[in-house]
Amino acid sequence: MAKTPTPFRPLNISVLTVSDTRSMAEDTSGDALIERLTHAGHKLNDRKLVKDDVYQMRAVVSNWIADKETHVVLITGGTGFYSRDSTPEAMMPLFDKTIEGFGELFRQISYTEIGTSTIQSRAIAGLANQTLIFCLPGSTGACKTAWDGILAEQLNASHRPCNFVSMLIGPDTTHQHEA
Repeated sequence: MAKTPTPFRPLNISVLTVSDTRSMAEDTSGDALIERLTHAGHKLNDRKLVKDDVYQMRAVVSNWIADKETHVVLITGGTGFYSRDSTPEAMMPLFDKTIEGFGELFRQISYTEIGTSTIQSRAIAGLANQTLIFCLPGSTGACKTAWDGILAEQLNASHRPCNFVSMLIGPDTTHQHEA
């Protein structure tokens, strides 16, 4: 008997922009992520912008991962090699588990768009207190690449053979079959 397809299940997603130069009005990367996540059927849980400061980032994200209603945190900015880029250093101590393949796959997909410049991305992801955290570059194009090429599928319960949704909000029990 074929498996019944798993229906889409909306997630609560928070977006953090890390920037020393942008204001919320100029945050096209955050805007792009919000447009994509809401278009996909997810809920914007919260949105903030902080300076590239390890402790400010950790404070915001720590509050989100302590909130059981937050399933996913998308962080844009601070993943490069400039002296102020510190998003990976800020987030790695919070991770219970690192999602090694995320950064690798992001750079592979990004290579087709920006060539060898992709090696300057330190995009990473991890799981903290049953909350997924994805650290993306600050460019709008990179955020679109990450969402379209990876996140849209991995945050969709119907994606096969596997996705992150049931790990975040448990298995869907609304479509159980009678014996």
